[in-house]
Amino acid sequence: MKIDSVDFYYLSMPQVLDIGDGSQDALLVRIAAGEYVGWGECEAAPLVSIASLVCPMSHSACKPVIASVIGQEINDVNDIRRIGNLVRANSLDLLQADHTLSGIDIALWDLLGRRLNEPTWKLLGYKSRFPKTPYASVLFGNDAAETLSKAKSIAAQGFRAAKFGWGPFGLSTVEADCDQLAAAREGLGKDGILLVDAGTVWNTDLDAARARLKMLKEVKATWLEEPFVSGALSEYHALSLESGNVGMAGGEGCHNFHMAKHMVDYAGLKYVQIDAGRIGGITISKDVADYAVAKGVTYVNHTFTSNLALSASLQPFAGLESHTICEFPTELKSLARAMTKNHIVPDKTGLLHVPDAPGLGIEPDFEGIAPYLVDVDIRVGGKQIYATPELR
Repeated sequence: MKIDSVDFYYLSMPQVLDIGDGSQDALLVRIAAGEYVGWGECEAAPLVSIASLVCPMSHSACKPVIASVIGQEINDVNDIRRIGNLVRANSLDLLQADHTLSGIDIALWDLLGRRLNEPTWKLLGYKSRFPKTPYASVLFGNDAAETLSKAKSIAAQGFRAAKFGWGPFGLSTVEADCDQLAAAREGLGKDGILLVDAGTVWNTDLDAARARLKMLKEVKATWLEEPFVSGALSEYHALSLESGNVGMAGGEGCHNFHMAKHMVDYAGLKYVQIDAGRIGGITISKDVADYAVAKGVTYVNHTFTSNLALSASLQPFAGLESHTICEFPTELKSLARAMTKNHIVPDKTGLLHVPDAPGLGIEPDFEGIAPYLVDVDIRVGGKQIYATPELR
């Protein structure tokens, strides 16, 4: 069975705000092979990824991503890895390639699962799937009062855990940040699992992160996520030696296996967070999950967009019984909700279950998507190299 088509669809809210919310636009991927279709999603700037899919060849190691995908055989899971390796070799100098490949890889797992009538997690080698504890993933409020209100709402909805991130945190005074942390703890209650995401706000400023450690310990934060930029290994490691029970978390910025491996090996992480829509897809995410298990680090999914992306992010660690905590976006824009017909929601006990259905188990909603579809036309030298495909 050969890959017949690779279609990318740029979706966007009418207005994209300057906030840390990745659900404001999306890049939906459709791959067809014979009578079968698979769907994926890239967690990347849509237009840049479309350009990397179709750009003219610059040289032998800088080819458009699509050149390594169209016409390839897709009969078993080994073909998915082979295609990924081909993309990385032929688009070595195309720095967007891993992000673009991510959506393609996800769609290939979905397609193969539909063809074989098996959920992706089974194709990955897991015999069972285990329930996860979802943490409500939200932005810090504009002030402590708003954060308190958000935290109370999350607790009232039955979530056992919540992550507050970005917003004003780290951009103002230490005192203001401490107020935010205290509000989050008060709203969740003493038994709630509190997670904090600094969103790389301190870059490599170790002292700025240190200044918040005392309060993070007082509110019993389970982790501090991305205090520094990905790759700032020495700063991560230094802070981890002082953070006590506040574990270091990071890895969402990794866009290949080696970056994630280095974070696990040298950053002092207790939690490695991987976005299947960035790192190269489900294939590489599973590689990182396996490596994390071997190194005694907890694997956590990263996702902040649609339920298609959520399902993809859950598959790589679906069968890991002791790796239970997972990200669950709760402040999605209408685009992200409208993208799919079905949604993954916590059960009556508050636990989340990976879909037990062929492929990713998520169906796109064409009617829901239509209002957000952005028409794109790319021409080079007067020749059209991309036009928004028909949504089908």
